[in-house]
Amino acid sequence: MVDITAKFSHLYNVISSKRFLNKEALGGEIPFFITAYDARQELEVCDSIKLLKNKLETSGVSVLELNLYDIVCDILEEKGGMERMFKIELSKDKDKFLSALQSTLNIHQILMPRIKQMIDDNPSKVYFLTGIGMVFPYIRSHNILNNLQNVAKDSPTVTFFPGDYNGHTLNLFGLLKDDNYYRAFNIDILEPK
Repeated sequence: MVDITAKFSHLYNVISSKRFLNKEALGGEIPFFITAYDARQELEVCDSIKLLKNKLETSGVSVLELNLYDIVCDILEEKGGMERMFKIELSKDKDKFLSALQSTLNIHQILMPRIKQMIDDNPSKVYFLTGIGMVFPYIRSHNILNNLQNVAKDSPTVTFFPGDYNGHTLNLFGLLKDDNYYRAFNIDILEPK
């Protein structure tokens, strides 16, 4: 397993750098970055994200965290509440429930407009995308990343991914191939400048 303290120290050094914040040396690519971690370290990573956000904000770097799980819970509450979804889950088989959940959270009509609104309401120097493992399988990370590039292009976006990312392939939890995603940089190998 990775030394989380060293990993987040590196992330702070990269993210707080002028080069990163000014989106330099991207070769025309969108400012998307992925940092992968072992899903068994989820709690330690969540605590470290909070500390990183505080440290960056103390340094004058505003951060907007887009926690997919929290966003989904808010949407479900607005669409009739969690109790309603629990009742639907009990009354349908798994596939039908998954379909109902995905329909309620329609990525193009509901989820992405909500994220866009959050970004518009909270202009920040950096966006953190978190909660990816908690919304699997009804929201897939590659779908979010592919759609987010149209919404979050003004500031760098750092995705905290529970699994593996080799620069080409996302493997959720280190087990499930979640389609290819070629447009993100692996922030863990970037040098702070």
